[in-house]
Amino acid sequence: MKRMLWVVLMMSCGATFISSLFPLYGEHYRLSSLEITILFAVYAAILLPTLLVVGARGSAWGLKRVLRFSIWISIASTLLFIGSFNVWMLYAARILEGIAYGAFTGTASAFLLKQTSHDKVSTAIKLSGVTVTIGFGLGPAIAGLVVQYLHFEPLRLPYWILLVMLLSSLVFLEILPKHEDSQTQKPAKTKISLGVPVNIRSHFWSFIGLPIFTVFTLNGIVFSLIPSFAKNVIYTANLSISGLLILLLLGGGALMQFFPWPRNPVTRMCLGILFLAIGSWVIVYSGQTASLNLLWIGIFIQAIGGGWTFQVSLRLASQLPKPEERPRVISAFYLCAYAGFIVPPVSVGVLTQFFSLNFSLVLLNLFAALIVIYVLIYSVRFNRYYSKYSKVASTEKSMQDFINCHNKMEVMLEILRENVKIHCSESIQAQIANENFQAANQILQLLNEFTKIEFNSNAEKIMEFAKENFGKKY
Repeated sequence: MKRMLWVVLMMSCGATFISSLFPLYGEHYRLSSLEITILFAVYAAILLPTLLVVGARGSAWGLKRVLRFSIWISIASTLLFIGSFNVWMLYAARILEGIAYGAFTGTASAFLLKQTSHDKVSTAIKLSGVTVTIGFGLGPAIAGLVVQYLHFEPLRLPYWILLVMLLSSLVFLEILPKHEDSQTQKPAKTKISLGVPVNIRSHFWSFIGLPIFTVFTLNGIVFSLIPSFAKNVIYTANLSISGLLILLLLGGGALMQFFPWPRNPVTRMCLGILFLAIGSWVIVYSGQTASLNLLWIGIFIQAIGGGWTFQVSLRLASQLPKPEERPRVISAFYLCAYAGFIVPPVSVGVLTQFFSLNFSLVLLNLFAALIVIYVLIYSVRFNRYYSKYSKVASTEKSMQDFINCHNKMEVMLEILRENVKIHCSESIQAQIANENFQAANQILQLLNEFTKIEFNSNAEKIMEFAKENFGKKY
């Protein structure tokens, strides 16, 4: 698992590596804010369809093979950045990186789980998400530090370091076993589809889609424009600052996901999106006052909000649909997310053609504030739905546990009966009596839990089921 997490970290660094270099590219190629935001957004525009296609077909093509190709494409993108001498080469390199990371994201999680034992799956999923987020922040931080303190070929040297990082990920990938299914077991071609079931559609768009769209919108602005903002509005000449700000935004957001309070997902989402909005306004105010300290504070507050909002929205997108509907809902989730990476940052770039960068950010924040207000109001309705959903889900789980317990006890008793027939010894008979006592105890404990369920109709059905199936046997 550790080796695969290293591969994930290196590829995630490469995905956002360019962010700290946007001001340098702006000066070198005389790019406007609009052109810089398009350079950022074209990556996301290519990544999303690649993610959908490879996510659906990756298993059939071979997970490790897809990962290998994605790293090689990322290496090709890095070499193109190193050799670039024209603007079109920057856009081509970003398109390649979008293809590379889209293909990688579509298969990396599945391959990681194949490398992980069953008892560590939940840990692997959590560590994978945190590793991706830290990698997104670490890439710009490394690039910014190299440019600021090494003073040699600022548009090329950072990419040579990235090239070494990517090659190391390729080496680690090749060390890992394939764990591929046999040819006969490979799944048939999977239909690429998006869709949200009717029964959760309103909740999805209002309490999952809109929040994650807002997270990626405000974080996308930090990726694409904060480097220029720090230089031209805050007036800091230190090019490493923007990279460290991005590291704080994403690394801080990743670490805050481990913070245990608040536990209720609805409360956590509401606080998260509120922190997200407050942080973005503090960032705008830092531009009005040219305060670098305020910029750090604003990024930190936004990091808390972004981390919590992403965590809860992804959890709900996985939890609410039925298992067979989950892939389509997750695809819709990422569609909302990457739409936030594409449309709003480019819109701000357009606004900078008519207004100052700081005023353009004010207009974007007003748009985001409307979304936040709507989500907070909708949370009252969603909280009622989620409370009922949680109780029903808990009841279903308890019923399933009850049935599984019964089945296991039936098998156990059947084995004991066979032993009695064969041996007929007193020790075996004593064992049967003891096991029957333990089984009856388990049933009583389960029934005790069922009586605490608020849905009385469900509790009555469960009691009837237990009576019919277990009353005569024990």
